[in-house]
Amino acid sequence: MNSPIIQLLVLAGIAIFLILRLRNVLGTREGFEKPAVPAPTESKRRARPDLEVIEGGPDRDITDHVPADSNAATALAAMKGVDHDFNLREFLQGARGAYELILMAFEKGELETVRPFISPEVFDAFDGVVQQRAREGIRVEATFVGISDLGLKDATFDRQSREAELSVRFTGELTEVVRDRDGAIIEGSPTAIKRQRDVWTFARVMGTDDPNWTLVATSE
Repeated sequence: MNSPIIQLLVLAGIAIFLILRLRNVLGTREGFEKPAVPAPTESKRRARPDLEVIEGGPDRDITDHVPADSNAATALAAMKGVDHDFNLREFLQGARGAYELILMAFEKGELETVRPFISPEVFDAFDGVVQQRAREGIRVEATFVGISDLGLKDATFDRQSREAELSVRFTGELTEVVRDRDGAIIEGSPTAIKRQRDVWTFARVMGTDDPNWTLVATSE
């Protein structure tokens, strides 16, 4: 048998061998191929039921802000019993805006713009400081930066008068410069952020047509 035929037979044998090996490999799940993941059965899909709101369960609008067994939680629940539209989360959002509005009106000496939102006692106290500044020729330049902390500190409710009081904790951030009559800076910096901590108490008679809360007290 001449040499070209022998070489052809050898190459054909090698080709057949490689085809069989390749076929064996492709027909298995070895190597880096990921195994098939079976679809979950109906029983497994129902093993973890959807979350449901349980009738009579804890009010998260209250328990997210105060302990469930606290006097504040009891007062808040009583408020909701009188005024079904009352929502603590929405109140706190409104308090955030009121804090900026009233604080900046005080700093700028423009209290008349916020008179409807503060009690006469608080207005007189704020106005006394504003008038004192005017007599001394002091001018305050302030820019509100934001609120880094806000939370409910306490809540009380008088069932007889239906008057509710909510005390809110604020940490406000602002830049403030105090200038004398000549415009010289005597306190503060136009670039340094000042952190101011306050506790403001808002009051309202629940169940009335007036939805507005009034600032009735301030403390640090």
